[in-house]
Amino acid sequence: MDFLNNKVLNLDQACEYLGYKKSYVWKLTSAGIIPYSKPNGKKLFFDREKLEEWMLSNASKSHAERQIDAATYEKTKGGNSK
Repeated sequence: MDFLNNKVLNLDQACEYLGYKKSYVWKLTSAGIIPYSKPNGKKLFFDREKLEEWMLSNASKSHAERQIDAATYEKTKGGNSK
């Protein structure tokens, strides 16, 4: 993965980076699910940072994070109810 320092990835590099087959990446681009650019109407290019943002979207909190949120809520909102 010599391309990890590149800002822009081609389709093959993006597939390797994501760990997906080319057909699945095509499906994601066709559905508008994954961010990409197609400047000349032919080749696909991907902004590595946007791919990282996409990969980390829709994150799930850990059990510990949910417990902290619940305790914070109890201190600020839950204890004031009558």
